[in-house]
Amino acid sequence: MIKKYLMASLILGASALPGVAKSDPLAFDPAAFTQGEITMPDGENVAFKAYEGIFYVKNVEDSTYQTLNIYVPEKLADLPEVPILLRTYVGGYMASTAKAPSPSDATGRALKEGYVVCIPGSRGSNSTIERDGKTIYTGTAPNGLLDLKAAVRYLRYNDAVIPGSSELIFTDGTSAGGAMSSLLGSTGNCHDYEAALKKMGAAEARDDVFAAICYCPITDLNHADMEYEWLYGCTNTGVRNLSADQIVISDELAAECPAYIDSLGLREDDGTPLTSANYKDYIKKFLMASAHKALEEGCEIPDTIGFTFYQDKFGPMGGPSSINAPQGKPGGPGNGRPDEFGQGRPMGDDGRQAPSFGPGNAPRFNKTSDFVTALDLDKYLSYVATMTPLKTPPAFDQMGVLIETPSPENKVFGNEKGEAANFTDFSLRHRLHNDKASLDKDMVRRVEVMNPMNYIGTDHATVAQNWYIRHGAKDRDTSFLVPINLATKLKNSGKNVNFALPWNRPHSGDYNLDDLFSWISATINNTTGK
Repeated sequence: MIKKYLMASLILGASALPGVAKSDPLAFDPAAFTQGEITMPDGENVAFKAYEGIFYVKNVEDSTYQTLNIYVPEKLADLPEVPILLRTYVGGYMASTAKAPSPSDATGRALKEGYVVCIPGSRGSNSTIERDGKTIYTGTAPNGLLDLKAAVRYLRYNDAVIPGSSELIFTDGTSAGGAMSSLLGSTGNCHDYEAALKKMGAAEARDDVFAAICYCPITDLNHADMEYEWLYGCTNTGVRNLSADQIVISDELAAECPAYIDSLGLREDDGTPLTSANYKDYIKKFLMASAHKALEEGCEIPDTIGFTFYQDKFGPMGGPSSINAPQGKPGGPGNGRPDEFGQGRPMGDDGRQAPSFGPGNAPRFNKTSDFVTALDLDKYLSYVATMTPLKTPPAFDQMGVLIETPSPENKVFGNEKGEAANFTDFSLRHRLHNDKASLDKDMVRRVEVMNPMNYIGTDHATVAQNWYIRHGAKDRDTSFLVPINLATKLKNSGKNVNFALPWNRPHSGDYNLDDLFSWISATINNTTGK
């Protein structure tokens, strides 16, 4: 860090010379800041320097969104290298402006911890400019991702003068922002984006990151519809109450999913191949682990939503009767001390996973020694559907299939004229009533570069080594398969993955910050050796 500040002083001195600073529009100006302060929930005031409204590309197309803000705490963390939290506020694949830090999310907490915070804006499905009297949509895929990659390059390009280490960039996002975080983590330095970044005038620097934090990532879009119906089809004639036409579409989509699951070549920790035949048992293990952690933290779980409990010394029993599980400590139950991916999972119905608790072992709970032994997945999914109505099929590529209204994803894969587009062959064929229709090559390529699953485990990109992935146990915005596939493929490729389905958690992000920042600190320490 000392060497970095010495370099910064030399560069700052050089930039004071006539014409030097102006010659490079991507040069960071360490003197161009204002003083700021936020008050944290505990009352602590955190002071920082704010560098705002910085353009991160030379050829700015949309000045409303292609900027970033950097916030440097007055008291930097006492670490060999200070990390940078890059927080994107992308939601619904829409545009997002560069924002200020918030005391209620990870940005404020990062400043309190002494970390540098970067909040970039990015274009999205609703971003437009006026050109020659015409409205031009600027955020068609993959433009939003390109903006965020350009922001990473800006940080690396100016590493000598921006406090914090560009070798310790943690990306963070929720929902579509979680998808963007997963893409930043999985597509580092990939040639697929190089020509577009060069055209934008992005800095000539690396764009790989150290770690990706992904809350409920809405990703793997070209398979998300089939995964949703394969999982939730059991509710079609019950809680979901679909029409006859909707059930036909649901069944058709669900029928395509097994082949995709089988094509992934995923494995459990013990090497057992994951296939469509045993995948639902795999899902149950994560949900059972989530419920077990919730019990451990004092949450009440009813015996009416699919779980079977067992109490040591007293035999099988049901859970307490209250279905309104309390949220407990900040972040909600099921989100306490982080468990490493694949550790501490209860035994599945197949009996392969050895439990870390059970009859004959010391009880794990103080007041209740219940633990989860089995799960009726269909019953649990019906419970999820009663909490928040499920999406109708197709959940994502819906335009022209039973309804004409485009989804946000249809819009992001549209064109500069604002015309939405299908991004799966399935929906395109139904919209055109042509069983032989298929996406054109340009659309196939655009869909490919927006899916992190295409880069993990390949030599096409530098994939982040460290991952923190959360998807709520009652979050139905996409199926459980999406985050589980992501986490499992990363783990299978040798990455450090901290993954969970937190109990009773809906679609949300940046919760239980104690756990998140404990993981960040441990990850840094494991890397720096402190």
